[in-house]
Amino acid sequence: MPNSTPSKEPPARSAKMAGRIVVGVAAVVGVCSLSVLGVRALRKADLPLSLLPSALNGLVPRKPTHQWQLVKGKHWQIVAADVAEPMETTDTLENNRGECPSGMVQVKGQMKLDPAPQSVEELQKKTCTKWISREYPERCAEFDRGQWLEISKEFAAKSMNYCMDRFEYPNQRGAYPVLMVNFHEANEMCAEQGKRLCNEEEWTFACEGEEAMPYPYGYVRDTEACVIDHTWRAYNEKAMQQRDGLAVMLELDRLWQGVASGSRPKCKSAFGIYDLTGNIDEWTRSVRSWERPSILKGGYWGTVRTRCRPATRSHNENHTFYQQGFRCCADPGTTLRVHSFTPDPATAPLPRELK
Repeated sequence: MPNSTPSKEPPARSAKMAGRIVVGVAAVVGVCSLSVLGVRALRKADLPLSLLPSALNGLVPRKPTHQWQLVKGKHWQIVAADVAEPMETTDTLENNRGECPSGMVQVKGQMKLDPAPQSVEELQKKTCTKWISREYPERCAEFDRGQWLEISKEFAAKSMNYCMDRFEYPNQRGAYPVLMVNFHEANEMCAEQGKRLCNEEEWTFACEGEEAMPYPYGYVRDTEACVIDHTWRAYNEKAMQQRDGLAVMLELDRLWQGVASGSRPKCKSAFGIYDLTGNIDEWTRSVRSWERPSILKGGYWGTVRTRCRPATRSHNENHTFYQQGFRCCADPGTTLRVHSFTPDPATAPLPRELK
């Protein structure tokens, strides 16, 4: 007669199942605990909760020096402590708009061209009277203006007339530049305003003026004028792979040595364009049809050339880096599209009253 009483499971099997249950419960508790720790770490560091997934991969090691916010889900910007100056106010104070839209400056004049087969950049280096370093990226402390004017007096010139943003994007005095932008994205962000990315000649002429000066402010390198010659800091390439992650934000914060746009009054060209050399590198479009279109101009806060003529031509259109941004150009008389610069609200720093 069959036994109607259920048979007992072997002790070894029961113990194995119990072990799995314990492991499962422990895993759930562990994840919950880790999430709580992640939230607490983000709160303590004054960071938005949207960065929790990144925080779970490694809890926040330190509180950032600056408050950062995401722009369009993939670019980064420091949140300024004070409200940026309205463009209309800046236009009135600077009084150099000309025929350009608000926030832009009319750049008009004769640009010196390279006397082929030589170049303005190489000939200009011959007038350096005091080198800081002759090795690439070479830096000259002082150029001889008289000698340069004599050398360049017969150079052919090109008529230029266009509008350029007064500051680096988002183009407001007191706002910090937007970083981690590639060439294509810079093009798109200019186009959505009814502008275009400046080409390299437009950028160069706005910087050097009709004399083709080496620096936007003259012939003597001045670390007090523009943000230049700061000590280079080694970067963690791996930290910058996920552009919207916590790791890249903390790495940007560690590397940052720039300033808000317009913070250095002397860092202004003869046309009234600010921060062209130093602070951050700026994307421009190449005028050489046989090369890639993505050109960086101006240098950044480090010990690099940071002069008007040099350009960096070694990066493709998808390249992004911790010190790269851009500014825009347009034609005189352009009517801009209505566009307001708004960072991502979901990833902005927590309001102070909630911290």
